[in-house]
Amino acid sequence: MANNKSAKKRIEINKRNRLRNKYYKTSVRTLIKLFFANLEIYKTSQTVEDKKKVQDILNSVYSLMDKGTKKNIFHKNLAARKKAKLVASFKAS
Repeated sequence: MANNKSAKKRIEINKRNRLRNKYYKTSVRTLIKLFFANLEIYKTSQTVEDKKKVQDILNSVYSLMDKGTKKNIFHKNLAARKKAKLVASFKAS
C-alpha cells in the first residue's frame, strides 16, 4: 500500500490510464473481428449495402486506432501495420 500522497496519486493515475488503454485495445480488437466477419458476408453477397457496412466498420477502426496512437496507447507502426492489413484484405475481396 502507498505510504505517501504522491504514491497514492500515482496509483489512481495508473488505474485511470489502465482503464483508458483497456477501452481502446478491446474496442479495436472487437471491431477488427466484426470487420472480418462482415467482410466474409460481403465476399459471398457482393451487395452495396454490405460493402457500405464493411467500409463503416473500417472507418471506425481507423478512428479508434488513430486516437489511440495519438494518446500513446498504440505504437504508430503497429497502427499503420494493422490498418494496412485491413485495407489490403478489403481490397482483395
